[in-house]
Amino acid sequence: MSEIIAPMGGKVLEVKVNVGDTVNDGDEVIILEAMKMELPVVAEASGTVKEVKCNKGEAVEAEAVMIVLE
Repeated sequence: MSEIIAPMGGKVLEVKVNVGDTVNDGDEVIILEAMKMELPVVAEASGTVKEVKCNKGEAVEAEAVMIVLE
């Protein structure tokens, strides 16, 4: 089990995966807006998306778990 966490606080602009999707190490999974810049968040491990814990438009804090992989 692996988690994808927010590298910094910001607003979720786009969630690029859904539950059940397969992701590979390095795939973009979320786009965050932080300090008026778009920040792509990438998977650091391969796996299947078990849970998406954020939605488009939501604010997330740094270190928040956004996606759970299995």
